[in-house]
Amino acid sequence: MSISQDFSAVHDGHVRLAILRLLDEQPGYCANDSVLHDAVNAVGLNATRSQIRGHIEWLQEQRLVKYQAAGSGLLVVTLSERGSDVANGRSVIAGVQRPSPSR
Repeated sequence: MSISQDFSAVHDGHVRLAILRLLDEQPGYCANDSVLHDAVNAVGLNATRSQIRGHIEWLQEQRLVKYQAAGSGLLVVTLSERGSDVANGRSVIAGVQRPSPSR
């Protein structure tokens, strides 16, 4: 594996954890993909809207979130109980960065 592939895998894990943590902190445990895109970028994890949507799809395949299409082309993403467990370090999923114990 090359350095760029290693970096990409690490970056993906951090983006996925950020999405889960952001949802875990929201009332109703949900947000739309536009808000998630802005929030992920605000914490220094640069990602395009398309990449965020790809991560949301991956997270749904792992049963960590659910999403549904809303008006104006938005996706409304809701955290699952399993996703909350991963966001808080109670469960570990390959492909999602494990949170540090200081959280």
